[in-house]
Amino acid sequence: MFLAAAGAAGAAGTVTADDTARFLAGMAPSADSPLTALTKDPAWQRHARFFDAAFAQLEQRQLSKIRSWADTNLAAPRPTMFYMFSGPDFLYADAFYSKATTYVLSALEPVGSVPDLTKLPRGGIGSTLYNVERSLGSVLSFSFFITKLMKIDLHAGQVSGTLPILYVFLARSGKTIREVNLIALDDKGAAHFADENAGPNATRGVRILFAGSDGQERTLYYFSTDLSNSGVRNSGFLKFCGTLAPGNSLLKSASYLLHSGNFTTVRDFLLANSATIIQDDSGIPLGGYDLRKWRFFPFGRYAGPIAEFAGRYQPQYAELFRRSQRMDFGIGYRWRSHESNLLLAVKLPSDDSGRVAAVPSAESPRPAAPRRPRRPRPPEFIPPRGFLWFSR
Repeated sequence: MFLAAAGAAGAAGTVTADDTARFLAGMAPSADSPLTALTKDPAWQRHARFFDAAFAQLEQRQLSKIRSWADTNLAAPRPTMFYMFSGPDFLYADAFYSKATTYVLSALEPVGSVPDLTKLPRGGIGSTLYNVERSLGSVLSFSFFITKLMKIDLHAGQVSGTLPILYVFLARSGKTIREVNLIALDDKGAAHFADENAGPNATRGVRILFAGSDGQERTLYYFSTDLSNSGVRNSGFLKFCGTLAPGNSLLKSASYLLHSGNFTTVRDFLLANSATIIQDDSGIPLGGYDLRKWRFFPFGRYAGPIAEFAGRYQPQYAELFRRSQRMDFGIGYRWRSHESNLLLAVKLPSDDSGRVAAVPSAESPRPAAPRRPRRPRPPEFIPPRGFLWFSR
């Protein structure tokens, strides 16, 4: 019921989704919003200062540099972008593919809910905002969510799931939310809204219509779904995505799941339906690409996987990155800029698809099967200084 009310244009006294997003993001809601009175709460004012500082630092350290990189290296972006294993990470989807008009995010985490914040029990605002801060701790520090912590944080309190995080990221990215609807996909990939019956194997999600500074309406989908082979075979999720293809894809901090034989269906979908793929080494293994169909542009340094994924070292990746271009931002599990790697894979034009363009920054070598180099020793995983939620 909240979503239906919040998605409508704000009549006097109505708490809109956009005002709710701004409030959770530590930004002032509209002057006539019922939430404006709650901004006098010291807990909200502390929260606003905290997020102002954290997002300003993130903008300077990463997001502005990612947008600059994308402007230089992506010459012909598609309207749709796919971000599998994303969690609620709209922040980086928007930074890499700011010109997309449809964003499709997907992961196991539930959609959750955001109630009318004016009706929280006395003292509930402070704990709610604190849970939001905790949920965002790792992504603001490292650029990725720590899954086992997110499972706890996204189930805490009345504000739960991915929806409040999507709200915060949309608001902090300068977007205006116009409408929010729960959505379900049947096993054929058809979308159902409101009380429509999507069948026993329905894939649950949310659709958010929003606009940026240019006023153009865009669509963000988030689906809570199992992306393993058995999971996608029993759902209509990839069929739905196929109606929006071809698109561009982002894979970041994906737990090397696409290296596994249990995720070949979604891997094959991305390879068949992506014009470009931006990924770190946790995405599609280099051996999964058909070298006759793709051209590679490596950036940064491949230092091997962190200790938690030590068995996923790729000699071909190491060879490819011997001629990589410099990258001035960190991304993925190796979040320090001097250790991060990013691969731009561009599908070559074929008879049955439009031309895909990229601005090459270096000639990409053909990956070979070199002698296995000495495996680097993963460094200790240490949080960066300056983000206090890890010491709370």
